[in-house]
This record gives sequence, C-alpha cells and structure tokens, in this order.
Amino acid sequence: MKRPIIGVSCDMTLVDGERTLSAGESYLQPLIAIGARPRLLPSMGGESPEEMLEGLDGLLLTGAVSNIEPRHYHGGAAPECPPFDPDRDAVTLPLIRACLARGTPLLAICRGLQELNVALGGSLHPKIHELPGRLDHRAPENQPLEVQFAPRHPVQIVENGRLAALTGGKHEFMVNSLHWQGIDRLAKDLRIEASAPDGTVEAVRVEGSDSYAIAVQWHPEWRFSEDSLSLALFHGFAKSIKA
Repeated sequence: MKRPIIGVSCDMTLVDGERTLSAGESYLQPLIAIGARPRLLPSMGGESPEEMLEGLDGLLLTGAVSNIEPRHYHGGAAPECPPFDPDRDAVTLPLIRACLARGTPLLAICRGLQELNVALGGSLHPKIHELPGRLDHRAPENQPLEVQFAPRHPVQIVENGRLAALTGGKHEFMVNSLHWQGIDRLAKDLRIEASAPDGTVEAVRVEGSDSYAIAVQWHPEWRFSEDSLSLALFHGFAKSIKA
C-alpha cells in the first residue's frame, strides 16, 4: 500500500550565520507513526502554492519560535512581537488557501493555527498575556523541555464539534502552552472547537470543509503517544488522508 506523503512547513533560521530551513523532529515522528512519509516544504519561493501541493496527501503546519508579521493582519502600525520569519509567512499563508481550495487534509499546530486564522482574514493578539483577565500562555523560561511542554491548563471541547467526535465525547483535556500570540478576530470561515478557561481560542476547524481541516494552539506532537487527545488528532488526520 502506498504510504501517504505529508508536506511539512519549514522555518528559516540562522545557524552559524547561514540561513537554514528546518522542521523539528518531534513534528515528523507522529507522521511516521501513522504510516505517512513527511516531506519538508522549504520556505524559499520559486514555486506556486499549487506546485508545492502536487503529490501531497496532506499538509502539517508546525509551531515555531517566530511570530507572524503584524502587517499581514493589521492595516497600519501594530505592536512589535519579534522574532519574525517573513520567508515562512510568504509561503504558508497562500499555501493554506490553496490547500483548502484543493481539499487537501490539513493539521495546523500553534503558529500554524495563527497562520490559518490570518490566511483566512482573521487577526491576532500579539501578546495575549498582557490582556486583562488572560492567563500567561508563554512557556516557562530557562526550564528543560519536560517542564516547558508539561500540561499547563485545561481546554473545553465544544459539543457536537469535530474534536468531540474524535475524542468520543470527552469535553475537557489538559494541554501544554507555549505561545505569545493568539486569535483576536476569528476568521469568518473558522469555527471554535476548544477554548481555555480565560477565553483564549485553543482549537478551530474550517467551516464547510469536506476534508480534515483542524488547527490547535497547543503542541500535540510532544510525546504524542502518551496523550489520548494527541493520538486522536493524529489518527483522525491519518484516517482523513486514507479515506
């Protein structure tokens, strides 16, 4: 049986002064576990979004250290929230729209959720921890990965949604939290699938999409095999690809 090929977004970073394209191994391991073949999609330009999607059976948008440049969702001046990755922005935002138009299954994580919202016309809070009544969703500083990626707060899954169907009707889970930005204005084609206790949008789906099109603000790739919600997300992704 042919193994499905999943495109994986890449980050542009500097390694010893050289521009380097990469994706964390933790994002690739769940794809291999569900029987897929990851294919890195470099943020270099030179190809149209449609060309990048050729031969792909699904698309995974990874999390990242960088934030989306505010110019993509604000018409004028906006608070700075570096670091930025304009190369990734230039590739992923049009790629998302082409992916949805093509009906290619999509799973988006952390920055990927924010990219999905911006690509469809929504906006972001640059620093949600500065908003009154909000939790601090940033990762603890100067801590080992086990602490940074540990569960931090619950999320409430909406009833009769896509996530509720994947989880067998369970409506509350503990998730990790490693982000500064969050959804401000929800894009009109998105529907909320889960929220944090402070009202921060934690998961969305694309309304009316015939394919799997789900985004989450937390990191389900971290030790995914040990977490029932993470397993449900990735196995649901795999099932949609093979359908």
